[in-house]
Amino acid sequence: MSENKNTLTSAVHDLLRRAIIEQALKPGMRLPEDTVGEQFGVSRTIVRHALVRLENEGLVITRRNRGAFVAEPSREEAKQIFEVRKCLENEVIRMLCLRMPENGYDRLQAHVRQEETVRGKDGPVSIRLAGEFHVLLAELTGNHVLVRYVSEVVLRCSLIMSMYARSHSSDCAVDEHSQIIDAIRAGDAPRAMSIMDHHLGAVAGRAELSAQEDSIQSILSHYGKELAQ
Repeated sequence: MSENKNTLTSAVHDLLRRAIIEQALKPGMRLPEDTVGEQFGVSRTIVRHALVRLENEGLVITRRNRGAFVAEPSREEAKQIFEVRKCLENEVIRMLCLRMPENGYDRLQAHVRQEETVRGKDGPVSIRLAGEFHVLLAELTGNHVLVRYVSEVVLRCSLIMSMYARSHSSDCAVDEHSQIIDAIRAGDAPRAMSIMDHHLGAVAGRAELSAQEDSIQSILSHYGKELAQ
């Protein structure tokens, strides 16, 4: 692929990914190559390459003879993703407690200030910024492989939140992000990991991953009570 095509592919990929994470493109929504290409003024080939990248990140799925769709993770898959994320982020904390880049704390504090601007405003932007904080932590380790995996699970968690979460508390996110920074600065890995575990547990809790689909019995029980009156 030429440099120009690669640049266009990256641009389309980034825009589509942002639209998915900010919940403009909903889980299950079809992504026709010709429609996407027309909107961005690029060829279907460029769109196809961008969609392949998104599929590799777990944000898009391709269905035979039907095209590409925004992914719809199952609750079981979502639980597995959160389990992996917890392991990866604890390793990030362990590494940062041993070695933090010179400007690391400044970058983290700057990001938290950005999160403060949307404090109290539930919505797609606060979800995106919260995810970007965790990616920044991984980037500060200097381990590019770790960054890649953390980025993928954070993106997929954002998609999960758009599917299952009924609310997103930006207040809790910002406060706990600040506490994590303070614990890392103090070199207290166990405390930082404990805060992170609680933080991710709260996120998973808002996604209600243990909830089951209502059975026909539970749905109709309410109406049955009316009949019995």
